Amino acid sequence: MTQKIEEFSSRFGLIAAAIGMAVGAGNIWRFPRLAGQYGGSFLIPWFLFLFTWSIPLLIAEFSIGKKTRQGTIGSFIKTVGPRHAWMGFFVAFCTTAILFYYSVVCGWSLKYLILSLTGEIATINHQDYWQQYTASIYQPLMYHGIAIFIGGLIIYRGIVSGVEKFSRYVVPLLFLLLIISSLKALTLPGAGVGLNYFFSFDLVQLSNHRIWLDALSQSAWSTGAGWGLLLTYAIYARKEEKIVGNSFLTGFGNNIASIFAGLAIIPTVFALSSSMEAAYGSLDSGNQGLAFITLPQLFFRMTGGGFFSTIFFAALFFAALSSLISMIELAVRILMDFGLNRKRAVMIIVVLAFLLGAPSAVSLDFFNNQDWVWGLGLLLSGAFFCISVIKIGINRFVDDWLVPVKYRSFFVMAGKLLFYVVIPFEFMAMLGWWFMQSMQWNPQTWWKPITTYSLATVLWQWLLIILIGIIFNKKFNQWIHTKSNLIQD
Repeated sequence: MTQKIEEFSSRFGLIAAAIGMAVGAGNIWRFPRLAGQYGGSFLIPWFLFLFTWSIPLLIAEFSIGKKTRQGTIGSFIKTVGPRHAWMGFFVAFCTTAILFYYSVVCGWSLKYLILSLTGEIATINHQDYWQQYTASIYQPLMYHGIAIFIGGLIIYRGIVSGVEKFSRYVVPLLFLLLIISSLKALTLPGAGVGLNYFFSFDLVQLSNHRIWLDALSQSAWSTGAGWGLLLTYAIYARKEEKIVGNSFLTGFGNNIASIFAGLAIIPTVFALSSSMEAAYGSLDSGNQGLAFITLPQLFFRMTGGGFFSTIFFAALFFAALSSLISMIELAVRILMDFGLNRKRAVMIIVVLAFLLGAPSAVSLDFFNNQDWVWGLGLLLSGAFFCISVIKIGINRFVDDWLVPVKYRSFFVMAGKLLFYVVIPFEFMAMLGWWFMQSMQWNPQTWWKPITTYSLATVLWQWLLIILIGIIFNKKFNQWIHTKSNLIQD
């Protein structure tokens, strides 16, 4: 029987879904923190790596998904070869493992949105409340479950009625919320100091290797490049969709959202902090501390703080949710490739996500460990996509996978430089740096696998999943080969 695959009904729907996939919590809480740490100098390498890591891998993902019409496991079988199905499994597991705790972030955002809507956020001690909330069990678990349920319900409805319909309205709304927050921030007395800092370029800072590696890591994690998410959405792309153009729009849309988030947060922090030192301290308070402790405190030093607190947490929730649904769809698509219909696959993934995400909901240590392990795992996933393009061959990739594409000679030359030299070098630099960071953070315990941020905990969890993938490699081929021709509506 011929497999029937749903398609996005319009280019706008596809682009909205792709940008929603890319724009997540990292745009709103991690990018402003890093830009606040380095100032405007950070923008230079961050923008450069959009072209030397993120967009090339997004193009690879989009082309592979559109060509193979299968999820990560099936697509790696068709590109790298049947013996390397385990690579696609690693990519799928890595992103799904992130799903398990990312739903917790989405739940946190929803909880704080409700606190803002009810006005309760104005009456609490934010430091104490955050500690009490995360130390409790039932509330983080409940909101984690609500987030999974909402995301699952959207995916249950399918691509057009679910993902596309959601993205058409929510992604423009997300940008509107970020723009409103930016405009408010820029009108605050003293905001000009933060604005100047955000766009001040100190070229001396570019001699610091840390700014380059932080910028590369932010681009890699923020755009969704190498996650397998754009590959999954590309399965449902119409035949006439342009691979290169859509990939560029996804990358640029992500970076524009990050700039608006920076404009909303950095001038606000500088305008409302008691001193420059306090502003720097706020921006260096960590992702969770900045979003759930520092910013709520600052909002209520401004006129209409309750309203703008609501705007901020609405933006954070919608950003997290739009990324969450793409992760659910990736996992659902794998099960559909194995022969399950969408509704049954969604129910299985929702239940698994709730159960396997529960430890992250009730333990920040477990949450941070999983974020550390599988955040770094995404770098390995990106390397696997680079390998898949090398396996196809740049000339064949451009001729057979990117057609129709103008400027063939340019794409061949750029592809060889990027996929044979630049991306492998960036991967080794990032991975080596983060491994060294871990050893410096934990000089006495980096070899202990039960330590939250140790090197050992990364390696043993990666090796376990790779070993499982290799053991089941033959089975993956059988399941994809024998079941992928079923109608999956």
